[in-house]
Amino acid sequence: MTLSHSIPHAKDGRNNSLRLMAEGSVLIVIVFLILYGINVWQQPRSLSFSAFANLSNNAAPLAIAAAGQTLVVLSRGFDLSLAGVVSLTNVIMAVYPMQGPGGALLSLGLCLLIGATVGAVNGWLVAKLRLQAIAATLATMIICQGIALVILDAPGGMVSDWVAYQLTDRIWGIVPVSSIVLLVVIAIWMIIRRTDFGVSLYAVGEDEGAARLSGISVIGARFYAFVGAGMLYGLSGYMLSAQTATGNPSAGIPLLMLAFAAVALGGTSFSGGKGGIFASIIGAFTLVLLQKVLFSSGVASFYTGIFQGVVLILAVVFSQLLTRLGRRGA
Repeated sequence: MTLSHSIPHAKDGRNNSLRLMAEGSVLIVIVFLILYGINVWQQPRSLSFSAFANLSNNAAPLAIAAAGQTLVVLSRGFDLSLAGVVSLTNVIMAVYPMQGPGGALLSLGLCLLIGATVGAVNGWLVAKLRLQAIAATLATMIICQGIALVILDAPGGMVSDWVAYQLTDRIWGIVPVSSIVLLVVIAIWMIIRRTDFGVSLYAVGEDEGAARLSGISVIGARFYAFVGAGMLYGLSGYMLSAQTATGNPSAGIPLLMLAFAAVALGGTSFSGGKGGIFASIIGAFTLVLLQKVLFSSGVASFYTGIFQGVVLILAVVFSQLLTRLGRRGA
């Protein structure tokens, strides 16, 4: 009798472990730690506080952009306006710098407002008018890129000194300010995930028809997903401006595909209803760390995209394999 009870318990424990790994966060953390170990082996100085701050500063804009993209993907959508919002906010930060902490706060509010406005337009087009997300967000991306080019037709300008220095600095010489910003984003997400909006976001992404029958506002969930994503894109542009200290009307374009890659690496399903922001942020850190490892290994920069693509495919395939194993054992 003891044996008959122990076997099902062992099987349940194994299946739970597979499901946990298939969620994405555990898997991507493992990949990140392996890459970090390789980086430390190549360059022992990467264990220093300054090296971690450099990694955090480099990864923060992509991580925040990926977090915003995750909100839309969870609701079974796509958002190409990411590139336009990041470019536009970056240009505004460089062309209209506001000095001091008060100016930095006003600049942050402006970036969030721009992102929320673009997100609201996207949400209205996709959720209310039922336009295809790719077509609608492509249009808003082109509009934002056009406005960015009107404001600044070539790379230039200068971000305020307070933003450029303080937001890339370390508190007490240890904790990077950019890491604190990311922790705030994660904390807000953990709260939102337990609200009615968080629940409806997953429900709409998993099964829109069932969510509607359950009384969930599908239009509302999708609309606010785009608004939240837009605000995160604005924050991404704000942090990118702090890192580069200058403006570029095409600054957001490189982040677009990398953000989708970070979301996929984090295990968020592009069919909706599965995943989360934390794993996407770790996915962004993994992509940036991979670039550093490849550079330290002497790999030419134009091969970096190939390696990133291979890692992405392997991560997605392995995640799907674990998911199937978990379902078979259920």
